[in-house]
Amino acid sequence: MRVANAPCSWGVLEFESTASAPSPIEVLDEIAATGYAGTELGDWGFFGTDPARIRSNLIRRELALVGAFVAVPLTDPAIHDTGVDTAVRTARLLAAASDLGPLLVLSDATAADPARTAKAGRITVDDRLPPNDWDAIGRGVEGIARAVADATGLRTVFHPHCATYVETPDEIAALMQRTSPELVGLCLDTGHATYGGGDPLSLLKQYRDRIWHVHFKDCSREIASRARAERWDYLTAIRHGLFCELGRGSVDFASLFDQLNASHYDGWIVVEQDVLPSMGTPAASAMRNRRFLRGLGV
Repeated sequence: MRVANAPCSWGVLEFESTASAPSPIEVLDEIAATGYAGTELGDWGFFGTDPARIRSNLIRRELALVGAFVAVPLTDPAIHDTGVDTAVRTARLLAAASDLGPLLVLSDATAADPARTAKAGRITVDDRLPPNDWDAIGRGVEGIARAVADATGLRTVFHPHCATYVETPDEIAALMQRTSPELVGLCLDTGHATYGGGDPLSLLKQYRDRIWHVHFKDCSREIASRARAERWDYLTAIRHGLFCELGRGSVDFASLFDQLNASHYDGWIVVEQDVLPSMGTPAASAMRNRRFLRGLGV
């Protein structure tokens, strides 16, 4: 297992302007300086769109490019073709900038639906989509994964994400049942799994054969409880520090690492501590997160 970090830990988020985020060079310098071996791509264009330049910037810092998070609307079949175009464009950049077989990390559009954004972390069975809608989402995900594989040879993992239509364990199951295990893997994001009402360790055991990529993200027990009690929306919860530094929340990383190790997981662990732009202390947090993982033997 190797450990990467991602631009979202520096406030580069797909649903927020990056105008007040650190520069791409600063982010890469700090990822390397704080002890990580790789990075994800971040928002389209954040690291530029010239694969040779991206490759050069990574090589100079001895960093690997391990994947790219791509959020596209999946609940409307009429715009699935647009999602395919977005994903394939990103995958082509990934493939051209890295020889290490990076993964496309696919999600439903984040914080795009006001109702789901308002209820993130409090989704119930009454909020679940009907079966026909799930069938359409499954076809959309498979269509994207197949197009990415055909165009670039890269694999796709699906990332369940709060403030989307694939958040809870039941919703994860609905999607996994409708997609091919050979074509679509699963990205286990421990923070989103926890706030979405699941147990990351249970999800790891249930879907181990499909987990090709792992995001280590913690979830503050105090902030999650307050967010649910006060009915905060997703962005308010993040603004209050929902996704805290590793070891300070409710995720049992020691057990997760033991299970990953026992099952011979040999992919990347990507540390993510989602913050809004100009929030927190990204480099200092990244260093403490890396130190925490070294304490677990990662």
